[in-house]
Amino acid sequence: MSVVLQSNSGWVLDSQSLIDRGYARCITWTGHHKSHVKCNFKRQCFHILKSHYDMSGRVDGGHTVMTQKTEKAAKIRSVILEGTKSLVDSAQSLGYLSGETETSKDPLPSQDCRLAALCEMAKELPLVAEEEQEWTQSLLTEEGGASHVDLFSQVTENSEAWAAVVPLMGEEYIIPHNTAFLLSDFTRIQPLVQCECNEKKKEYSSLPSSQLKRLPVPLLGSPGCLVVTWVTNRPSHLRFVRDELYPHWGVEVVAEWFWVKVTTSGEFVFPLDSPHKKPYEVLVLGRYRPANDHTRLEDKRLIVSVPSALHSQKPSLSEVLKLYVGAEAKCLELFARSLQPGWTSWGNEVLKFQHINLSHFFRLILLLL
Repeated sequence: MSVVLQSNSGWVLDSQSLIDRGYARCITWTGHHKSHVKCNFKRQCFHILKSHYDMSGRVDGGHTVMTQKTEKAAKIRSVILEGTKSLVDSAQSLGYLSGETETSKDPLPSQDCRLAALCEMAKELPLVAEEEQEWTQSLLTEEGGASHVDLFSQVTENSEAWAAVVPLMGEEYIIPHNTAFLLSDFTRIQPLVQCECNEKKKEYSSLPSSQLKRLPVPLLGSPGCLVVTWVTNRPSHLRFVRDELYPHWGVEVVAEWFWVKVTTSGEFVFPLDSPHKKPYEVLVLGRYRPANDHTRLEDKRLIVSVPSALHSQKPSLSEVLKLYVGAEAKCLELFARSLQPGWTSWGNEVLKFQHINLSHFFRLILLLL
C-alpha cells in the first residue's frame, strides 16, 4: 500500500511502505553461506504524531489569519488547503492517517554519516585513463557473495531480483534489488555520463548555482526526458530554478507540484501561514527538449505523506512519476541519499539511508517438518 490513494488533487503516499518494498526479498552472507533475512525500515522514523502548532493544526486552517499575501501565494494556499483536506479525508475513510494508538519508545537511529568525507579522501586516488576505465561493476560475485568494489569511480549495480545486506567500507548497507549507484561528488561524475539514462529526477543540493549549471544534464538525459527538482520555499530559489537553471539546461517548465507534510493524524506539521517553516516543499517539473507526444503533466498536484524524522529524507516518487515516464524508463536521481529499485542514484551520501542501523533486521529460519 505504498500509494494509499490517488485523486484529481494528487496522491497520498505511505513512505515507509515504499522503502520496504525494496527490501521484500533480502539476503546476507556469512562467508559463502547465504541466508534469507527480513528487513524493514525502522517505524519510529515516521512517528510524526504532533504538529508544531500554537493553535489548532487541523487541515481546515485553524484560526490563522492571512495578511498581506500576494495573489499567487493566496492561490497556492488555497490549492494546498483544499487539496490536502480532500486527500486526508479520503485517506482517513480507508483507515489511513487516523492517528497512532501506540508511541514508539525506541530512539531515532544515529544519523552520523562519513560518506562525504570518504569521497573527499577518494579524490587523492589516481584516476584511471578513460580508455582503460570500466565504468560499471557488479555488486555481487558470480558465486553470490559481495564483491570487492570501487565505489568512487565506477557505477555499482545490483542487478539481482533481491536486496542484499553487504559490507562496504567497514559498515553494512542494504542494497535494494535492481539498483545502481555511484558514490562521488561533482568532480567525479564522469561514470554517470558514460552510462545511459533516459528519464531523470534531480534532488536538492547545496552546490553553488554556478556549479549546478555545469551539471551535464544534456548528456545524462534524452530528448523529452522528465526533470524534477526539489526546491525549498525561498522565492529566490524557485526563481533561479524556473528562470535560470532550467533554461540553461534546455528544460521547459511544465508543472509545479507540492509535497505536503502531515502528521499520522493528517494535520499539517507546521502552520500553513507560518512566516518561517511551511508544511510543504515545491517540486518543479520540466521536460528536456520536449516533444509533442509526451503525457501531459497536470499542474498544482499534491503529494501528501508523513515525513521522516531523519533530516533531508525525501519520499520516493517512483510510483508517482512512472505514470508519466512509463514503468520501464531508465531513471536517475542526482544528489541522492538513498537507493530505489529500478533507478540509478548518485551523490556523496548516496548510501546514507541504506545503513543497516536504520532498519530492523530479522534472520529467517526455515523449519522442515
